[in-house]
Amino acid sequence: MTRLDLMYIPHFNVIDDPAEIRDLVETTGTAQIVTVGPDCTPMSTLLPILWSKDGGTVIAHMARANEHWKHIANDSRFLAIIAGPQAYVSPAWYVSKAEHGKVVPTWNYSAVHLTGTITVHDDPEWVRRAVTELTDRHEQKRAEPWAVTDAPEKFVNGNLKAIVGLQMTVERVEAKAKLSQNRSADDRAGVIAGLDAEGGPREASVAARMREP
Repeated sequence: MTRLDLMYIPHFNVIDDPAEIRDLVETTGTAQIVTVGPDCTPMSTLLPILWSKDGGTVIAHMARANEHWKHIANDSRFLAIIAGPQAYVSPAWYVSKAEHGKVVPTWNYSAVHLTGTITVHDDPEWVRRAVTELTDRHEQKRAEPWAVTDAPEKFVNGNLKAIVGLQMTVERVEAKAKLSQNRSADDRAGVIAGLDAEGGPREASVAARMREP
């Protein structure tokens, strides 16, 4: 049976280096978690995520007040969309514009899609562990890292009651970097210069990715 590609990735845009994929996921730190309820209506929530070192599991938590989690059946399918740096690319930046004029605008970006099954955890201890792991992940490099245990126990317990946990089993990883790889070296250099001239943070991030070997 022919494999169904869930994400459109031309061969020159494929990211197949596990270290590069992990870096993109961890640097971004969040994902749009997409699920489809019993009535086939898609729902999505942007959440901080933690991807296990073996790549098999993603954990997150969601506000109890968010109706999304109530429409997630255990072991149903999910899609996590991790969106990396992205920016508009003007055709005016291509050297080839002056040569033949056959150029059009485009959008450069990087993204990772994780798919598999998802389970809701409404157990305070499970949620506490997930929140602790997520917190430690983001606090570990700080000079004075904050810990969940720094807050009063009663206060923490109250906040834990206001969220539910999500555990996602990852079955498939797809990653894409659309960074003008199909253009000439001169056109790519022109895009980088154009992004630099724009001066915005997202343009700088895309330019930096384009400079990577």
